[in-house]
Amino acid sequence: MPDDGAPRIRAATEAAAPSRAGVGQIRILAFVADADSETVLREALAESVPEGMEVRRGNVRTAITVLARTPTPRTLIVDVSGEEQPLTALGDLSEVVEPDAQVLVIGDLEDVNFYRHITRGLGALEYLYKPLSRDMVARHFRPFVADETHHAEGMLGGRVVTVTGARGGVGATTIAANLAWHFGVAARRHTVLLDPDLYRGSAALLLNAKTGSGLRTALEQPQRIDALFVERAAQPVAERLHVLAGEERLAEPPCHAPDAAERLLEALRRRYNFVVADVPFAPLALNRDLLERAHQRVIVLDPSLAAVRDTLRLLALPPGKSQPRRAVVVLNRLGRPGGLARREIEDALKIKPDVAIPDLPRQAGQAASMGQPLVAAKGGFRAGIIALAREVAFVRLLDSSIGARSSELIEPGRKRRFFGLLR
Repeated sequence: MPDDGAPRIRAATEAAAPSRAGVGQIRILAFVADADSETVLREALAESVPEGMEVRRGNVRTAITVLARTPTPRTLIVDVSGEEQPLTALGDLSEVVEPDAQVLVIGDLEDVNFYRHITRGLGALEYLYKPLSRDMVARHFRPFVADETHHAEGMLGGRVVTVTGARGGVGATTIAANLAWHFGVAARRHTVLLDPDLYRGSAALLLNAKTGSGLRTALEQPQRIDALFVERAAQPVAERLHVLAGEERLAEPPCHAPDAAERLLEALRRRYNFVVADVPFAPLALNRDLLERAHQRVIVLDPSLAAVRDTLRLLALPPGKSQPRRAVVVLNRLGRPGGLARREIEDALKIKPDVAIPDLPRQAGQAASMGQPLVAAKGGFRAGIIALAREVAFVRLLDSSIGARSSELIEPGRKRRFFGLLR
């Protein structure tokens, strides 16, 4: 039986630190190299760790120095960004921590081979690459931190993102349409923009897309929904971007079947990587169902007192089963004449907006009139949409990623798990 190094690791651990059962042990300890990542970690894990977590500034080398003389926490988060040989550094870390510690790693390499070496080769539970997003951390670190059963939470399919305006006229539909365009055209992911407002929805207009009767049929007769139905009902805008919207007569209210939203989203998730739904907060069963079944909610507000008030009310809504974190807050039209200052909004909300988009009335109006995506032009709006995409749509490392550094590959004979030896 090959030597997995366990006796040497246990011996080094016992010599370097007291028992984990000792008094004053830290439950969760993180070593993070930059302020932005620290902020994301704290906010994303705050609800899962009511007693708090200790975060120290530093990287994996700092962690090695500290843990060589202090007890090992139950869960350890280490930052390997900027490290020339991160795998070697993690090997050194294994010499000073107890083998049953839960080790979570963050770094700056977006590389599938590196991910595999860390999780499968070294035994770390998870690896995330920067820039971190709150959704990324909540979705993939929280199950370990909160002692939850780690599972795929139904992610074998596309991701559903709802965009809701705190009030009418704050620009939620514009943001939803441009977010969908970014996913489908710029990022080349199969995307559908869903507009559940069958009467006055304007999402299709913003992308110069056609509407049809398919959405109403799906809501009234969900038993008809299948792959072929979705293929025919969604109207193409680009190769990987479609729109599913309707424009029904005002005197003909549709009948929303109780399970229509669930069956429609299931069918769309089998066909598309992203489902972006422009969902107004109206007292309709369909809207409530979409908000409940989304993976991530987005709330859009403008710099007005009424929008701040309604944002607080929307944030107080209970999350859905597939929502591990609070809604993403987008402050739109920042800098609008007569609007509240950003500091005033932050003080009122008690949180910082996750994304801020400047006031661009002329450019936004022109794009809407022409049916063209505003995100296609460089500037503050595009930067805001890209930032929003990072917040709501973290996708695991892809097999098409660049190969790992050749100097960092694990040599034959070193293919043992440094962490998790007792699991």
